[in-house]
Amino acid sequence: MFGFYIKKAFFDGWDNFIQMVLQNIIYIMIFLLFIGSIVVLGDSLALFIPAAILILFLFSLTMGGTAAVVYKWSEYQSEVWRPFMKGVGRNFRHSVVFFLCLLVLLLLYFLVIPFYLSFNNMVGTIFGVIMVWLSVFLLLVLPYYFPLMNLLPGDGPFKTLKKCFLIAGDNIGYTLLLMIHNLVDLVLTVVTMGLLPGWCGLMLGGQDMMKLLMKKYDWIEENPDKNRKEMDWSEILYDEKETLGPRSLKNMIFPWK
Repeated sequence: MFGFYIKKAFFDGWDNFIQMVLQNIIYIMIFLLFIGSIVVLGDSLALFIPAAILILFLFSLTMGGTAAVVYKWSEYQSEVWRPFMKGVGRNFRHSVVFFLCLLVLLLLYFLVIPFYLSFNNMVGTIFGVIMVWLSVFLLLVLPYYFPLMNLLPGDGPFKTLKKCFLIAGDNIGYTLLLMIHNLVDLVLTVVTMGLLPGWCGLMLGGQDMMKLLMKKYDWIEENPDKNRKEMDWSEILYDEKETLGPRSLKNMIFPWK
């Protein structure tokens, strides 16, 4: 399954190459806004912290819009700005909860973990390590959040978050592989100065992984009497493989032909 996932994530991005760059420019502008706030307000924490929180909120709202875009791409539909604008408003509640999760992560890294480690004793170390692992697990879970929101639009944001924890715990291997894929994408993003695959590419990778995992759960629901070991990914992904189709150098350069 993971081999097909890599292929799908790559070609979903390649088929929307220009649109992905345009989406990533938005995130580059948000990043530059954050850097500017450091330069201008860095000497005053009373001003910098509220500004940084507002920028983080803007970042989360933008992700709600991009989530709608990459969902279209994952479904082989090349749309950008109309789903983006609709997604910002439609996914507002999910974006707010995602923003709160990011705040929790920041509090863990900058306040809670240093606080416990400052005890300089066994109790502080134990609690500090627990908080570190909590933050790591949250980082592993969050890439599923917006993709699952797209696939189960009837769920509220907290229900979506809860299901993300369940899915990550039930698919530890695939979750770790997604993490490795995201780390590679982050390296490429740094090399390309945020243009490719960028934050949009990271979200597309999460959407494609979640889409394939949901097919696994569809199979389990349709075959309640069968053991999971009997699951055949080649059969489960048959329709996806047919839709993606064989790809060649010509397909890569001229995907519309």
